[in-house]
Amino acid sequence: MQSLPPAGTRIRNDFNGETFIFTHMDDEADEVRSEVFLERGGMLTGTGRQHLHPNADEEFIVQTGMLRIMVDGSWHTLGPGEGLVVTRGTPHLFRNGHDGKTLFTAKFRPAHDFLRLFLNMSMNIANNPSWYDAKGEPPLLLQALALHAFRGHAYGHGIPIWVQKLLFAVLGPVALLKGYRLAMPPRSRRQPQAKPRAAKS
Repeated sequence: MQSLPPAGTRIRNDFNGETFIFTHMDDEADEVRSEVFLERGGMLTGTGRQHLHPNADEEFIVQTGMLRIMVDGSWHTLGPGEGLVVTRGTPHLFRNGHDGKTLFTAKFRPAHDFLRLFLNMSMNIANNPSWYDAKGEPPLLLQALALHAFRGHAYGHGIPIWVQKLLFAVLGPVALLKGYRLAMPPRSRRQPQAKPRAAKS
Protein backbone atom coordinates (compact mmCIF):
# COMPACT_ATOMS: atom_id res chain seq x y z
CA MET A 1 0.00 0.00 0.00
CA GLN A 2 1.35 3.43 -0.96
CA SER A 3 2.48 5.44 2.05
CA LEU A 4 0.99 8.82 2.88
CA PRO A 5 2.90 12.09 2.46
CA PRO A 6 4.03 13.86 5.65
CA ALA A 7 1.56 15.93 7.67
CA GLY A 8 1.54 19.53 6.53
CA THR A 9 1.74 18.65 2.84
CA ARG A 10 0.32 21.51 0.74
CA ILE A 11 -0.99 20.87 -2.78
CA ARG A 12 -2.12 23.82 -4.92
CA ASN A 13 -4.67 23.65 -7.71
CA ASP A 14 -3.29 26.04 -10.34
CA PHE A 15 -6.64 26.17 -12.13
CA ASN A 16 -8.73 27.65 -9.33
CA GLY A 17 -6.34 28.95 -6.66
CA GLU A 18 -7.34 26.34 -4.09
CA THR A 19 -4.70 24.79 -1.82
CA PHE A 20 -5.31 21.69 0.28
CA ILE A 21 -3.22 21.58 3.47
CA PHE A 22 -3.21 18.02 4.75
CA THR A 23 -2.66 18.64 8.45
CA HIS A 24 -3.54 15.14 9.64
CA MET A 25 -2.15 12.08 7.86
CA ASP A 26 -3.67 9.09 9.63
CA ASP A 27 -5.43 6.24 7.85
CA GLU A 28 -6.81 4.99 11.16
CA ALA A 29 -8.35 8.24 12.41
CA ASP A 30 -12.08 8.44 13.15
CA GLU A 31 -12.37 11.64 11.10
CA VAL A 32 -10.54 13.23 8.19
CA ARG A 33 -9.45 16.82 8.75
CA SER A 34 -7.66 19.23 6.43
CA GLU A 35 -7.33 22.94 5.85
CA VAL A 36 -8.37 24.55 2.56
CA PHE A 37 -6.92 27.90 1.46
CA LEU A 38 -8.68 29.89 -1.25
CA GLU A 39 -6.64 32.65 -2.83
CA ARG A 40 -8.04 36.06 -3.73
CA GLY A 41 -10.10 35.42 -6.83
CA GLY A 42 -9.90 31.67 -6.25
CA MET A 43 -13.04 29.53 -6.40
CA LEU A 44 -15.28 32.57 -6.91
CA THR A 45 -16.97 30.51 -9.57
CA GLY A 46 -15.06 27.26 -9.26
CA THR A 47 -15.43 24.04 -11.16
CA GLY A 48 -17.16 21.99 -8.47
CA ARG A 49 -20.75 20.96 -8.98
CA GLN A 50 -23.30 19.95 -6.40
CA HIS A 51 -22.38 16.55 -5.02
CA LEU A 52 -23.17 14.41 -2.02
CA HIS A 53 -21.50 11.97 0.35
CA PRO A 54 -23.98 9.18 1.15
CA ASN A 55 -22.04 7.69 4.07
CA ALA A 56 -20.39 10.64 5.84
CA ASP A 57 -21.11 14.10 7.24
CA GLU A 58 -18.94 17.04 6.15
CA GLU A 59 -18.26 20.01 8.42
CA PHE A 60 -16.97 23.41 7.28
CA ILE A 61 -15.37 25.78 9.82
CA VAL A 62 -14.16 29.18 8.61
CA GLN A 63 -10.89 30.48 10.08
CA THR A 64 -10.43 33.66 8.01
CA GLY A 65 -12.32 35.28 5.17
CA MET A 66 -15.78 34.24 4.04
CA LEU A 67 -17.16 31.01 2.61
CA ARG A 68 -20.38 30.47 0.66
CA ILE A 69 -21.92 27.01 0.81
CA MET A 70 -24.91 25.81 -1.15
CA VAL A 71 -26.78 23.13 0.81
CA ASP A 72 -29.70 21.43 -0.90
CA GLY A 73 -30.18 24.42 -3.19
CA SER A 74 -29.91 27.17 -0.54
CA TRP A 75 -26.87 29.43 -0.09
CA HIS A 76 -25.28 30.07 3.32
CA THR A 77 -22.47 32.56 4.01
CA LEU A 78 -20.03 31.85 6.85
CA GLY A 79 -17.54 34.22 8.45
CA PRO A 80 -14.59 33.63 10.82
CA GLY A 81 -15.46 31.24 13.64
CA GLU A 82 -18.66 30.07 12.01
CA GLY A 83 -19.31 26.51 10.90
CA LEU A 84 -21.84 24.35 9.15
CA VAL A 85 -22.39 20.59 9.05
CA VAL A 86 -23.67 19.08 5.81
CA THR A 87 -25.30 15.80 6.74
CA ARG A 88 -24.70 12.68 4.69
CA GLY A 89 -26.68 12.42 1.50
CA THR A 90 -27.28 16.19 1.22
CA PRO A 91 -26.29 17.91 -2.08
CA HIS A 92 -23.81 20.76 -1.61
CA LEU A 93 -20.94 22.80 -3.05
CA PHE A 94 -18.77 25.67 -1.81
CA ARG A 95 -17.27 28.90 -3.14
CA ASN A 96 -15.04 31.66 -1.85
CA GLY A 97 -17.49 34.08 -0.27
CA HIS A 98 -15.67 37.34 -1.08
CA ASP A 99 -12.97 38.87 -3.24
CA GLY A 100 -10.22 38.03 -0.76
CA LYS A 101 -8.42 35.14 0.85
CA THR A 102 -10.31 32.47 2.79
CA LEU A 103 -9.04 29.68 5.01
CA PHE A 104 -11.35 27.01 6.34
CA THR A 105 -11.24 23.57 7.94
CA ALA A 106 -13.01 20.63 6.34
CA LYS A 107 -13.89 17.52 8.37
CA PHE A 108 -15.43 14.21 7.35
CA ARG A 109 -17.04 11.81 9.81
CA PRO A 110 -16.65 8.89 9.66
CA ALA A 111 -13.30 9.03 7.92
CA HIS A 112 -13.69 6.08 5.54
CA ASP A 113 -11.07 6.73 2.81
CA PHE A 114 -11.66 10.46 2.28
CA LEU A 115 -8.04 11.29 3.09
CA ARG A 116 -6.76 9.22 0.18
CA LEU A 117 -9.58 10.38 -2.10
CA PHE A 118 -8.64 14.04 -1.66
CA LEU A 119 -4.94 13.27 -1.86
CA ASN A 120 -5.59 11.51 -5.16
CA MET A 121 -7.65 14.40 -6.53
CA SER A 122 -5.16 17.12 -5.58
CA MET A 123 -2.02 15.17 -6.50
CA ASN A 124 -3.37 14.25 -9.93
CA ILE A 125 -4.33 17.81 -10.82
CA ALA A 126 -0.92 19.08 -9.63
CA ASN A 127 1.13 16.35 -11.32
CA ASN A 128 -0.87 15.90 -14.53
CA PRO A 129 -2.44 19.25 -15.47
CA SER A 130 -2.58 18.24 -19.15
CA TRP A 131 -5.32 15.75 -18.25
CA TYR A 132 -7.67 18.63 -17.34
CA ASP A 133 -9.46 21.22 -19.45
CA ALA A 134 -8.91 24.98 -19.26
CA LYS A 135 -11.29 25.28 -16.29
CA GLY A 136 -9.64 22.43 -14.39
CA GLU A 137 -12.40 19.92 -15.08
CA PRO A 138 -11.21 16.29 -15.19
CA PRO A 139 -12.24 14.11 -18.13
CA LEU A 140 -15.10 11.70 -17.51
CA LEU A 141 -12.77 8.70 -17.72
CA LEU A 142 -10.54 10.02 -14.94
CA GLN A 143 -13.56 10.83 -12.79
CA ALA A 144 -14.88 7.33 -13.35
CA LEU A 145 -11.54 5.75 -12.43
CA ALA A 146 -11.30 7.68 -9.15
CA LEU A 147 -14.92 7.46 -8.09
CA HIS A 148 -15.10 3.75 -8.81
CA ALA A 149 -11.91 3.12 -6.84
CA PHE A 150 -13.30 5.22 -3.97
CA ARG A 151 -16.87 4.05 -4.51
CA GLY A 152 -19.39 5.01 -1.88
CA HIS A 153 -17.60 8.28 -1.06
CA ALA A 154 -18.97 10.89 -3.48
CA TYR A 155 -21.54 11.17 -6.24
CA GLY A 156 -22.91 13.96 -8.40
CA HIS A 157 -26.31 15.43 -7.61
CA GLY A 158 -29.21 14.89 -9.99
CA ILE A 159 -28.28 11.48 -11.41
CA PRO A 160 -29.37 8.29 -9.60
CA ILE A 161 -26.44 6.84 -7.67
CA TRP A 162 -26.96 3.38 -9.14
CA VAL A 163 -26.53 4.86 -12.63
CA GLN A 164 -23.28 6.55 -11.57
CA LYS A 165 -21.99 3.35 -9.99
CA LEU A 166 -22.67 1.41 -13.16
CA LEU A 167 -21.12 4.07 -15.37
CA PHE A 168 -17.97 4.33 -13.24
CA ALA A 169 -17.58 0.54 -13.13
CA VAL A 170 -17.78 0.33 -16.92
CA LEU A 171 -15.52 3.32 -17.66
CA GLY A 172 -12.88 2.68 -14.98
CA PRO A 173 -11.06 -0.05 -16.93
CA VAL A 174 -11.28 2.08 -20.09
CA ALA A 175 -9.55 4.91 -18.24
CA LEU A 176 -6.65 2.59 -17.40
CA LEU A 177 -6.36 1.56 -21.06
CA LYS A 178 -6.21 5.25 -21.99
CA GLY A 179 -3.29 5.78 -19.61
CA TYR A 180 -5.01 7.44 -16.65
CA ARG A 181 -3.80 6.41 -13.20
CA LEU A 182 -4.60 7.15 -9.55
CA ALA A 183 -1.97 9.25 -7.81
CA MET A 184 -2.99 7.76 -4.46
CA PRO A 185 -4.81 4.40 -4.37
CA PRO A 186 -7.50 3.67 -1.78
CA ARG A 187 -6.60 1.94 1.43
CA SER A 188 -9.00 -0.85 0.58
CA ARG A 189 -11.61 -1.63 -2.03
CA ARG A 190 -14.38 -2.08 0.50
CA GLN A 191 -17.33 0.25 0.01
CA PRO A 192 -18.09 2.36 3.07
CA GLN A 193 -21.30 1.43 4.80
CA ALA A 194 -23.53 3.63 6.90
CA LYS A 195 -23.55 2.61 10.54
CA PRO A 196 -26.77 0.77 11.51
CA ARG A 197 -29.15 2.80 13.61
CA ALA A 198 -29.97 1.67 17.10
CA ALA A 199 -33.21 -0.29 17.35
CA LYS A 200 -36.16 1.56 18.85
CA SER A 201 -37.27 0.30 22.22
